[in-house]
Amino acid sequence: MSGLFNTYRVLAFIVGVLLLVGTVASVFKYAHVLHESLIPQGSSLQQLGDDLTPVWVVHGWIYMVYVVIAFVLTQRAGWPLPRFLLMMVAGLVPALIFWVERRVAGQLRDEHPELASN
Repeated sequence: MSGLFNTYRVLAFIVGVLLLVGTVASVFKYAHVLHESLIPQGSSLQQLGDDLTPVWVVHGWIYMVYVVIAFVLTQRAGWPLPRFLLMMVAGLVPALIFWVERRVAGQLRDEHPELASN
């Protein structure tokens, strides 16, 4: 069963990194809307943000796999729906997923060591 746990952890890390990269890219891409002097339109940072737009597509696809794995993991652990919902929301709020993943891993090791064994 540790394969499911390890898959969850790897997916959480990938989703978190993609979410951070996508967020930074969006800031670069759209900062000129707030104020032209932040990141001028046509600048290299604005172009980088535009070039990184596909990160959101990759994040979306991997996030869907993450949600399925998180659901299966919570079902096997017998956890309530709110815990699964927190795991889902964590993949949509930048940096939150890293905190949630550590909590989930710790709780799983404490409550269900058979699911988290290496």
